[in-house]
Amino acid sequence: MSDIRFDGKVAIVTGAGGGLGEQHALELARRGAKVVVNDLGGSVDGSGGSSAAAERVVAQIKAAGGEAIANGSSVTDDAGVANMIKQTMDQWGRIDILIANAGILRDKSFSKMEIADFEAVLNVHVMGSVKPIKAAWDIMKEQNYGRIVVTTSSTGLYGNFGQANYGAAKLGLVGLMNTLKIEGQKNNIRVNAISPVAATRMTEGLMPEAVLEKLKPELVTPGVVYLVSEEAPTGVVLTAGAGVFSVARIYETEGAYIPEGGAEAVRDAWDRITDPADQKAYVTGGEQGAKIFRRLGG
Repeated sequence: MSDIRFDGKVAIVTGAGGGLGEQHALELARRGAKVVVNDLGGSVDGSGGSSAAAERVVAQIKAAGGEAIANGSSVTDDAGVANMIKQTMDQWGRIDILIANAGILRDKSFSKMEIADFEAVLNVHVMGSVKPIKAAWDIMKEQNYGRIVVTTSSTGLYGNFGQANYGAAKLGLVGLMNTLKIEGQKNNIRVNAISPVAATRMTEGLMPEAVLEKLKPELVTPGVVYLVSEEAPTGVVLTAGAGVFSVARIYETEGAYIPEGGAEAVRDAWDRITDPADQKAYVTGGEQGAKIFRRLGG
């Protein structure tokens, strides 16, 4: 089969001044894409800012013969996002790919976590994905082409101590993807999520050095590149780390029909309710309602 190429395509990668975003930007450029390297240049908790990180990645792309521009806008700032989209359109006249990668951490146990820490993390991860996607959405619809990847996490999918804010934000992005995959379908806009495990600034204090060495960010990037390619699927949560790729899905059991008996009946039927024998991964929310009405009829 032929190589995956992005000649003539324009990509925006947020949070691309280092880590995963940097690797995504470099690889897309290597494969022919024109790349907007967005990065506020702040610290892991979101404070501060500098354009140096984005400019460094742009310099690498240009040195390798690629095309790229730097953008230092905050993905949570309406005017900044508008400027990023305008800068891209003024430079290249289209937006084919958007990888929403920017993020911050403010880890604490829930009892010690301030509401401000919760709001900051939700704002960057959720609204910092929504705002660029919203700004590019109609452009992609006009083109009848778009590829979007949001960045979720095992913390959102399964939980992790001290990361209630991060987990809420990351699973929220799966909900966003699940609706956009439906709304974008008629205009050839495909929307997926990546759930990475990688050695970055956000994980360097969480694992031993020997483990981090096996979790290089560039080992996640091949999955992201496929998810923004012409032949990409849509509505998939792809997990990736150390060269291992898999798909995460939400399943629903067939359940039990128990219209009478109250809470005790639910308790007594718990084994049937949780029986995984005929569980399914639904594509739309309407399938859950359809199952309920089918059971009523059965």
